[in-house]
Amino acid sequence: MGIIVWCVLFAIVIFIAFVATRMAAQNKEDGLHDTGLAIIEFGRAFPNEAIRQLQATADGQAVFVRLHDNKAGFMRNMSRHFACHLIEPGTVRVLASETGRGLSIEFVNASHHNGTYEFASAKEASEVSLWLLGNYIAEPDKELPAPNTSAANGH
Repeated sequence: MGIIVWCVLFAIVIFIAFVATRMAAQNKEDGLHDTGLAIIEFGRAFPNEAIRQLQATADGQAVFVRLHDNKAGFMRNMSRHFACHLIEPGTVRVLASETGRGLSIEFVNASHHNGTYEFASAKEASEVSLWLLGNYIAEPDKELPAPNTSAANGH
């Protein structure tokens, strides 16, 4: 009788371990590929910031956020929660990764997020680097000054 009870208990423990492993794997697979979830979580953390554009990493574990006032934000899946923060000007260093599709990022005020973030394409990585470095092209509603044609004509 005792051996049957131990076998049943062992089977229950194995079953619980299997279910827990599957749930953890599902959570890891989900990540932040769902942009709706990223919008909700970032909006919950920073309700006064208007999101303009999102760019997830290839593995879905991080999302870079372009805000309406041309600031940038960052979200990272920390397995049980999402870490969200605004990136202040001058607090990030960015280099291209070796693959050309990623960025090696050093957050001065949040060193636990330092690392290399790979994107699906080099175009996505370059777009995020522009957000982070603040190198925006002139806004379409602002007119650029006319070139000085008199200097070019020798006048």
